Amino acid sequence: MTPAHGVTFAEAVRVWARIALLSFGGPAGQIAVMHRIIVDEKRWIGEQRFLHALSYCTLLPGPEAQQLATYIGWLMHRTPGGLVAGGLFVLPGLVAIMVLSWIYVLFGNISAIEGLFFGLKAAVLAIVVQALIRVGRRALANTARYAVAGAAFLALFVFDLPFPLVITGAGLIGFAATAAGRPEFAGGNGHAAAKGAPEGDGLLGPETPEHARTGGTIGISLFWLAAWLIPVGLVMAFAGPGTEFAQIGVFFSKMAVVTFGGAYAVLAYVAQSAVEHYHWLKPGEMLDGLAMAETTPGPLIMVLQFVGFLGAYRAPGMLPPLLAGTLGGLLTTWVTFAPCFLWIFAGAPWIEALRGNRRLSGALNGITAAVVGVIANLALWFAMHALFRSFAPGPIGLDLPVLSSLNPAMAAITIVAFVLAFGRGLGTTWILLTCATCGIALRLFNLT
Repeated sequence: MTPAHGVTFAEAVRVWARIALLSFGGPAGQIAVMHRIIVDEKRWIGEQRFLHALSYCTLLPGPEAQQLATYIGWLMHRTPGGLVAGGLFVLPGLVAIMVLSWIYVLFGNISAIEGLFFGLKAAVLAIVVQALIRVGRRALANTARYAVAGAAFLALFVFDLPFPLVITGAGLIGFAATAAGRPEFAGGNGHAAAKGAPEGDGLLGPETPEHARTGGTIGISLFWLAAWLIPVGLVMAFAGPGTEFAQIGVFFSKMAVVTFGGAYAVLAYVAQSAVEHYHWLKPGEMLDGLAMAETTPGPLIMVLQFVGFLGAYRAPGMLPPLLAGTLGGLLTTWVTFAPCFLWIFAGAPWIEALRGNRRLSGALNGITAAVVGVIANLALWFAMHALFRSFAPGPIGLDLPVLSSLNPAMAAITIVAFVLAFGRGLGTTWILLTCATCGIALRLFNLT
């Protein structure tokens, strides 16, 4: 039976698989891909609904892009849609990181595919800038919202303030302004829909779907809480509380509830604990894992799978090391992402029910403006670390790139990516393929 919005479940599966395979570049690049396909190309939902969902997902611990996919999938096709959208979003990264982890421990390096990843980094830069421009144009309707976006960027990039504090402050500004009768954060984003797009909420329509109304939240919460924690309890019971598997399950379950602000906000703590306390890996290996996660599809937090893999691989107990590593990586991934489904399936019905609440909308519009600043911060951070090889202390504690350390090969491919994206207007797939080919070619000639 075809839903009222006309998008069949089979079509949704194909679209979510396509999004998952194109989701490079951390949250900024992933949100960019999702926005382009779901809002601009397919017109499943309108701009306001997309930003409303994104604002909620930004408030949650865990990878906001994966949670956003789950939210939209749930809106379109109930719980199965959310499971497919969120699950497929993780699957390519899970497989890629697992394969790379096997290569890493068996052969010591991943040089055979370094050229591919090198080129993809440049493509991601262009995709992220596209996202920043597109979302900024539609989310920043007035001077007040520009000010919030700018303040969020400065707070994160210059002053390194905690992410939850920045987002909470933006929400309070929007809430207070709307409560005081100010119009800056009330209503929509002030921009018309994209040319040729239907007004309102796209094919889904402006009304809240029946399945998205509140009800059954306690049962859903208990189910996903059990699905998240029972495997950890079983591991502790059968493997023993002092084993690496038990430590992996407990440690990364804790990480799942404190990863506000995305992967970068928690990676420093994870690295310190994994290296110094648990001795799962060496400092340089943590950077290798981060490089894998940055250049493969899926959330950047997938780097935790690599950490769990090495931890179990090096303390396998009675199991063969490669099997132990595989199980350790899968356990890490499960306890990292199972809570994401809990947050969405339990909380999203309430967010949908309150979608017409004027003050809540003001708060979420304030958060949406801040998200533009967050994307700008991520884009600049990614650009600097992709284009430059070394950094030096700058004013007020900032680490600024050393200009002489510019990577010419990366700069050249980045120019190609920007020409394709902004000069030729090519889609994400062509940009990724072209830049990957350039990266492989440069690697073959040892120019990277």
